[in-house]
Amino acid sequence: MSKARYPIPAETYRCEIEVKRSRFITTIEPTDSSEAALAFISQIKAEFPDASHNCWAYLIGQPGSTDRIGLSDDGEPHGVAGKPMLTTIQHSDIGDITVVVSRYFGGTKLGKGGMVKAYTLAVKTALEQLSIVEKVDWKELTITADYQFLEQIERLLPDFEAQLIDKQFADKINLQLKLPAEHLENLRTCLTDLSSGQIALS
Repeated sequence: MSKARYPIPAETYRCEIEVKRSRFITTIEPTDSSEAALAFISQIKAEFPDASHNCWAYLIGQPGSTDRIGLSDDGEPHGVAGKPMLTTIQHSDIGDITVVVSRYFGGTKLGKGGMVKAYTLAVKTALEQLSIVEKVDWKELTITADYQFLEQIERLLPDFEAQLIDKQFADKINLQLKLPAEHLENLRTCLTDLSSGQIALS
């Protein structure tokens, strides 16, 4: 079952570490599609065109997801950059995330094991400092009801984390709400039961 809400990066975040004189600049971006991830990767490559490598990994969807992922070693030996970067974000409990590590070679070879450790550390360091927000799948609902139901409806809303966007008074009340997708059907049922079907929902 897919989670309706999960942590994602709050904004673009960047930090830098140095390992044996090589600089590793990690940039993290919230991305909700493969297209957005690839566009962000292109943007970072354009920003650091002189980097020895711009290695990357992305995960679209909920934390730990494996169906929409991508990675690249960008010229580093196979398996030393993209794979450990992806593994690190898959274990981070964060979804909709793209990470690019731009490496400037410092003259000292790290060896394959050293590179895996360095790329893992570059991503872990950034994740530890990353601000996160909760991604919520919001849905809208319009309620049309007689005035007699207004107080009962308003009392129900907090139970379903529903937020009032707009309220209009005519011959009936029109309420425009937004609420998390996972609560939508339960609120519909509740309002129908409450009014014996007299409240119109759309």
